[in-house]
Amino acid sequence: MTAKSFQPVKIGVIGLGRFGRLHSLTLSRLAEAELVGVVARRQESLAALSKELPDVPGWTNLTQAIEESDAEAWVVACTTHSHVAVARELLEHGKAVLLEKPIADRLEEAESLAPLVRPDSSNLMLGHILLFNSEFQELREVARERGPISYIDCVRHRPASIVENFPGENPLHAAMVHDLYSTQVLLDCAEPDHFSAQYHRTDAGDIDLAVAQLQWNGGPVASFAASYLTPAGMPPRGFDRTEVFGVGWSARIEPNPRPISVWDNEASWPLALEVRANPPSGMMAEELRCFCRVVRQMEAVPTGATYSDAMQVQRWMEKLTAFV
Repeated sequence: MTAKSFQPVKIGVIGLGRFGRLHSLTLSRLAEAELVGVVARRQESLAALSKELPDVPGWTNLTQAIEESDAEAWVVACTTHSHVAVARELLEHGKAVLLEKPIADRLEEAESLAPLVRPDSSNLMLGHILLFNSEFQELREVARERGPISYIDCVRHRPASIVENFPGENPLHAAMVHDLYSTQVLLDCAEPDHFSAQYHRTDAGDIDLAVAQLQWNGGPVASFAASYLTPAGMPPRGFDRTEVFGVGWSARIEPNPRPISVWDNEASWPLALEVRANPPSGMMAEELRCFCRVVRQMEAVPTGATYSDAMQVQRWMEKLTAFV
């Protein structure tokens, strides 16, 4: 791919929360993309982003944004509750979509998009930045080279404050889902035949810990723990760890927080995730570059980011949620 042969993709972003803002800032600085619009529920969100990106138009109405902007592709980073309705409208207008996961809160909602998605999923790519994390990519190579996997152990812990700030949010859907996708990719999308899960609740009845186990017939076992349990003194995005064991080998990655810490009167973690928007580098930038190549039909949607991959994990979550 050369600069002369690649026409930047005109892209808009829907949703201006933490990830939507990062998507917007990253896209605005990628050579492969041209950020041509943003959509938010509140005018205040548009005003806040306009201080950083004053030349990017904004809308609070999606239909109006589709009609008035010249965006050919959209990043959907709004709340999960709105994912399906937003994605449906974009797909019906012939737009390419990068949809943050999970697709939906319920399996039936996610399934409703099937008639609009191309067989190769080239018009719908799932946001899965961990696929583009440098440590995870190295782990995939190690697993390919060294042989079959026997056991995968994933932990993903987030701040205890989330229970109060986002009541009703299950760590299975908000945190563990990332490790389910990663495991799916490590095991080449094989379907497990055994599911089990346990949950811990606060005194108020909110789920603050989800523990799950998946097993493949005659093959690997995978265990997952995702929680809202880390205290204020730990990294603000909690911590992640993945361990993989095969015959005669094992590997471990700890991608969050990234291996840089700063101390003065207290500790800080300036790079909690491998995401930098200025200049754009890390896993979000690589994901968006990949999406641009998909839109230009220069690359297929990678394994783990297709609609069928997302539906497989959605069904896994449905089975694990049944244990609540």
